Amino acid sequence: MPYGTSFPASPSLYSGWEGFQSLSFVLPQSSSSARYAFDGVRAQIRDLHTENIANLAVRARELGDVIALWYGEGDMVTPAFIRDAAKAAFDEGLTFYIPNMRGHAPLNEALSEYQTRVHGRPIPIARTTVTPGGMQALYLALELLVDTGSNVVYVAPQWPNIHNAIHLIGGEPRPFSLDYRGDWHLDLDRLFATCDARTRAIFLSTPSNPTGWTATREEMQALLDFSRRTGIWIISDEVYGRLYFDGNVAPSILQIAEDGDRVLSVNSFSKAWAMTGWRIGWLTHPSGVADQLGAMTQYVNSGTAAPIQAGAVAAIRQGEPLVEEIRQRIRTGLDLAYGRLAQIPGIILPAKPRGGMYAFFAMDGESDARRACARILETARVGLAPGHLFGSSATAFLRMCVCRERDQIATALERMVAAMN
Repeated sequence: MPYGTSFPASPSLYSGWEGFQSLSFVLPQSSSSARYAFDGVRAQIRDLHTENIANLAVRARELGDVIALWYGEGDMVTPAFIRDAAKAAFDEGLTFYIPNMRGHAPLNEALSEYQTRVHGRPIPIARTTVTPGGMQALYLALELLVDTGSNVVYVAPQWPNIHNAIHLIGGEPRPFSLDYRGDWHLDLDRLFATCDARTRAIFLSTPSNPTGWTATREEMQALLDFSRRTGIWIISDEVYGRLYFDGNVAPSILQIAEDGDRVLSVNSFSKAWAMTGWRIGWLTHPSGVADQLGAMTQYVNSGTAAPIQAGAVAAIRQGEPLVEEIRQRIRTGLDLAYGRLAQIPGIILPAKPRGGMYAFFAMDGESDARRACARILETARVGLAPGHLFGSSATAFLRMCVCRERDQIATALERMVAAMN
């Protein structure tokens, strides 16, 4: 059964800046205290809000019997061999600080060997930093590069965390939309023209969340060549890299970049090893910035929990059959989704994605995916993620996670076909 992962609605954040009312700083009473505290935080935090589907989730609880396919995780519990490795670490007393902020030695070694094997070129230990989740790896990458007033160009549609993380640090998030012509396409010339003297990095996720678009090796080479010409960094989110259907691993910037290149690769154990709740990932980087990333890790979180790292070692060393099982589960879900959605009049289906774990589709004549998701929730009792979460280029699209048991996906699709026909 899937986890109960619906999140509570976040309180509305106050908007606007009132300014100081006087030079007398007197702590307000009762309800005014919240506003007094709120007005004291920096602007990037005041403007920050949680991107989720809270309103739909609240309604789903009211309706009951909803198949929730809006979250970006599968329904497989982490397998016993990974859980047992973490339990053994606890029992063996691995409950103290890890001296190396960049990771526990067994995991550092395992990641070096793993990346060298799957990418076909050496990735030494000095190029990897273990983090509490892929999001922390991304945040370290941005903190490493982004100054106030600089910008990061990111390929959209895109999961919302990247936009807000850039904003939180003080940079300018600059979305660049893929072209949609029955499938998603990257216009490299237009992408490069979007960059300017204040651009610190280009960010892309490949395979993409939510579209499943996957950069080709030739596109990766063009990005690397552009970085070498301009000094602009490439941040490649490769969390879905093993959930790729045309080979063992998606084309990666790590397959062509040298150690000295301005390239950062974000990765995570969450998706391909069914470990979303474990919060462990890694950043692959030039060895020349390893010391800085170790120091940053010390001051941000003092490292990743040791027993969690022990579980990750087991995932890397023993987890190839698991990766293939999850990949096959997604293939089955996509085949079901594309077969049944095609039977619904007005559904617009892009070409089947080359990677990821989502079906991303639109409805003819419906420009507001929030409205479409609400209607599907009410009539079919199926929860989908509205495209507005992923940027202005996706407001007509709906995202369905298909990394689920076959019967659950089949039931959800039957409900949708019945309701929408």
